[in-house]
Amino acid sequence: MDKMPLSSLTVEESGVEWRKKGDGGGASRVDEGEVAIVFLGTHTPRLDEKGRLILPAKYRDQMSDGLVVTRGQERCLFIYPMDEFVKVAQGMQAAPTTNRSARDYLRVFLSGASDEVPDRQGRFTIPANLRQYAGLDREVTVIGAGSRLEVWDSADWNAYLAASEQSFADIAEEVVPGIF
Repeated sequence: MDKMPLSSLTVEESGVEWRKKGDGGGASRVDEGEVAIVFLGTHTPRLDEKGRLILPAKYRDQMSDGLVVTRGQERCLFIYPMDEFVKVAQGMQAAPTTNRSARDYLRVFLSGASDEVPDRQGRFTIPANLRQYAGLDREVTVIGAGSRLEVWDSADWNAYLAASEQSFADIAEEVVPGIF
């Protein structure tokens, strides 16, 4: 079968197999020998007094070899498994350096990035500059966002979610045509 965009195929036609990963840390897609983690769910851990976040247990295996935490949009933090971050950074670096917006975005995104390795309990430190950027204190919300996790101040996440719920319904067909 010729390669077709996954969006134009049914599950039966796509040749893509989905399976559960580990203890429920998210779905993983198997495509030509490559496994892509899909982070799902909402969790409400607390930052400890040293600014450490304890990863939800279901995400620890995917992050045990290292992760990168960096600035995200809307004043949240993005957390990528190391291998996924490398893919994202390579994609960004493919943008022409003659494009000022691309240069600016890459500078902000990478200058705030911090590579971390969680300890055996799944803890890692979120650097002070990133905690300040996202307004993180103790109460945080960690959401699965596909290829990454996002860390939000819990009050900010709740406000964002409340403000976005109607537009979520309104733009479904525009963002993911034919799915709903």
